[in-house]
Amino acid sequence: MRIIGGKWRSRQIAAPKSEATRPTSDRLRETLFNVLGQDCTGLRVLDLYAGSGAVGLEALSRGARRVWFAEKSSPALATLRANLRALGAEGAVVDNSGVSTLLSKLAREKTAIDLIFLDPPWDMAQEYERTLGFLGSHEELLNDGARVVAEHRSKVELPARVGNLERTRVLKQGDASLSFYQWSDEGDTTS
Repeated sequence: MRIIGGKWRSRQIAAPKSEATRPTSDRLRETLFNVLGQDCTGLRVLDLYAGSGAVGLEALSRGARRVWFAEKSSPALATLRANLRALGAEGAVVDNSGVSTLLSKLAREKTAIDLIFLDPPWDMAQEYERTLGFLGSHEELLNDGARVVAEHRSKVELPARVGNLERTRVLKQGDASLSFYQWSDEGDTTS
């Protein structure tokens, strides 16, 4: 695995030695940042279920101001921390308390985020529902124009609307897909 763009372009990063972790491929990350834009200068980013931290590291490489990495798996945490050290990454916060705990803390602190990427283990469908549901009911977590992106199996379609999050786009690439969401005040709270 390698960083695709920014100041660390072409630098190698490690992937966890665990079958429970499925790193976002270089090609899919390239597609993601082609859609989001190459410049992340000043952005505040959440990389949820971070694994190796590839997506958050990509954002830091492209100028993100702060990236919170949420990961609980010990092998993944060790790899993530090693990747951060190897790159000399600044602006990174690693949280191993769990996605729900981190989101609740950031919501209480009214920490507005510009980009949230979530990629839970594909066999844990309830994590998509729980995380998107929380984000869809906590506007204080999202800056104006913020985007939420979920990586998931291409065979699985995530909901078009979750609370006030509305899906705006789906990109399929082999076995993986990216579903893009944005806050919509016209959302319902019962999805």
